Amino acid sequence: MTKKKTMKIETPILPADLPIQPKPDLAVQDFVEMGVIQDCVFDERDVDRVTFEKVIFRNVTFADTSWSRMELTDIIFEKCDLSNADWTDAVIHRTEFRDCKMIGMQLTGATIRNVLIDNALADYASLRVSNTKQLVIQDSSLSRADFCFAKLQKTELTRCNIDRAQFSGTPLGGMDLSDCEFNGLSVNVEDLKGCIISREQAYVFAALFGLVVNE
Repeated sequence: MTKKKTMKIETPILPADLPIQPKPDLAVQDFVEMGVIQDCVFDERDVDRVTFEKVIFRNVTFADTSWSRMELTDIIFEKCDLSNADWTDAVIHRTEFRDCKMIGMQLTGATIRNVLIDNALADYASLRVSNTKQLVIQDSSLSRADFCFAKLQKTELTRCNIDRAQFSGTPLGGMDLSDCEFNGLSVNVEDLKGCIISREQAYVFAALFGLVVNE
């Protein structure tokens, strides 16, 4: 199998000497910038339009937060827990999620540009009706994730577990899934036109659509 070329994306633009700063109180502060926030828990719920710029989060828990229409620019998340966080309609640009737990995370309707998700546990995560461009997800588990009706422009899934993921209504033309792992997907046959798969995966799709391969 020919090795896939990794798509180049813009990385977060961050100063080399960002100071450590305490966890902000989002009840009174809706704009946070220029710092490293670490080893803490955000438990604020129902926050609207909070903005983070040029921030590194290390070992921070965001689980079960509900922050709609938030904006992230030049951000790095390292070893963070975002399980079941609801960040519906977020705008995310030049951001990296590294070694994060993202089970059930909701990015429904999000606008995503130049984002890397690396080594994430993101089963049941939702990018339904999201609009992505320059998104790379690699070495991650996306079992039963929801990509339905998303607009995936220049989106790359590499060495990911996408078993039972949902792609109904999402065109996959040009997307290379050949090194991803799955035993089944929820997808419309017309959306597979131009999708790149391996020979072994072809048998999975044949079974999915009720075809019998005569060897």
